Amino acid sequence: MPGTALASPRTESLDLDLTPAALAMVWPGVGRAHEALAVPGIRLAHGDALVSVELATVCGSDVHTISGHRPGPVPSVLGHEQVGRVLATAGPVRAVDGRRLEAGMRVIWSVVVSCGRCARCRRGLSNKCSSAAKYGHEAVHHEWELSGGFASAVHLKRGTGIVIVDDETPAGVLAPASCATATVVAAIEAAEQITPLTGRTVLVTGAGMLGLTATAMATDAGARVIVSDPSAERRAAALRFGAAAVADPSLPSAATGSLARVLAAQTRGRGLCDVALELSGAVPAVASAIASLDTGGVLVLVGSVSPSAPVQLDPERVVRQLLTVRGVHNYTPVQLQRAADYLATAWRRRPFEQLLGEVFPLEQIDAAFAAARALGGPAPAASTAPATAPASSPSSPAGISPTALFRPPAPDSEAVRPAAVAPVAARIGLAPSAVPHAVPHPYPDRDRTGRRIHPAD
Repeated sequence: MPGTALASPRTESLDLDLTPAALAMVWPGVGRAHEALAVPGIRLAHGDALVSVELATVCGSDVHTISGHRPGPVPSVLGHEQVGRVLATAGPVRAVDGRRLEAGMRVIWSVVVSCGRCARCRRGLSNKCSSAAKYGHEAVHHEWELSGGFASAVHLKRGTGIVIVDDETPAGVLAPASCATATVVAAIEAAEQITPLTGRTVLVTGAGMLGLTATAMATDAGARVIVSDPSAERRAAALRFGAAAVADPSLPSAATGSLARVLAAQTRGRGLCDVALELSGAVPAVASAIASLDTGGVLVLVGSVSPSAPVQLDPERVVRQLLTVRGVHNYTPVQLQRAADYLATAWRRRPFEQLLGEVFPLEQIDAAFAAARALGGPAPAASTAPATAPASSPSSPAGISPTALFRPPAPDSEAVRPAAVAPVAARIGLAPSAVPHAVPHPYPDRDRTGRRIHPAD
C-alpha cells in the first residue's frame, strides 16, 4: 500500500488491561440515545496500536447517520475525526513517514483500514480497498469494541495510515484532518493532475469545513478563489480563509453579489472558472459548478456522498470544451500526511482554530450532536473534549489581526466585505474526562482542545 509501512503478518498478540477502563459511546440506532460501554481490556494483534483520544470531532456524515439520512450498522461507535497519543503497540508499527511509533507520540490516523494486497491497493487506491474497514463505520464486535473516535481510546488495526503530528498544533485544528483536510488534499491533487492551480480561477461551492479548507489550500497554491454559499456568515468566513470574492447562489444572476456577477467581475468579463471544487453535495451547486467551467475546465466532485436527484450533463459540451469531471472519496495515507504537514503551518496563517465550536465531555455526546445539528449548513460537525474545557471562543491565530484575515477584492469586484469577523463554528467538540494509561500533556498552558489557558480562566 503506497505510503504505509505494514508489519509482516505474525501470530503474536498483546493483551492489555486498561485502568481505568476505556469508555466507548455506542450508537444503538436512529432515535435512541448513545449508551456507554466500558472496555476493561483489549487484545492487540501484531501490527496493531492502542491510542488515547485527545479530541474527536463530529463530522457531518455522523450527523446524517444518527438522523437516519444514511445507512449505518448498529450498534456502532461512530467518529472518524480525531487526534490522540500512542499508548501501546503490538510489535513494531510504523507511521506513514517510516518512523516507528512509540508510546506518547501524538498521532492522527486514516479513516480506512486497507489490506495492501488487493488490486485496488496495488493501483494506489488504498482508500477504496476491496476489503476495507472504516473507523466509525463498523458494528461493535468482540476484539474491536474501540473502533470509532467517540471513545476514550481507539484500537488501530494493522493497515491503518498513521501520521505523527507535532505537539503545538491545537487539537481542534488536527482532528478534522482525518476526514475534511485530507479529503481536500485529495481533491486539489485531482484537479492539479489536469491543470496547476497557480494563476487559475477556482470556484469553491460550499463554505463548510471542507469548503473553507479548500479555499485556504487553493489560495495558498496561488489560485484566485471565488466561494459560493447561501449563508452570509459562511461567506464572511471564506474571505477570512483567503477567498478573493464571495457570491450568493440564491440571488438572480443579474443581482449584485450573484455568482454570475461575481465571476464576471473577478475574471474581467469572462464569467467562467478554470477549476470548480464542489464540496456541498447540493444538486443546484453541482449544476452551477458544471455551468461555470471554461474550456479545458476541471470539476472535482467531493460533497455528493449520499443519494440525490440526478444532474443533467451535456456530453457534447464536455467533448467540445475538453471538460474533465472527477470524483474524490476519502484519501490515501500519503495525502493524510500532506494534510498534517499543511496544517502544521497553515493554522498560524488562517483561522482554522476558530472552526471548533463548543466542546462537550464524551459522556454528553447526545448534547454534542444536538449542538452539531444547530450549526446548520450542509455538513455540521461536532467534537469531543475534556469536561474542564473553557467555553470562551479562541483568539485569532498568532500574528494575524482580524482585519488581516481579509484579502481585499479587486476594485470591480461584486463582493461585499462583511462588517464583522466573528468566527463561524464548523465543528462541535467531545473529549474524554478520563483516559486509560493517560500520558502527560506536554503543553500545560493549553487545554486538551489545544486552546490556550489564560490566567483569568
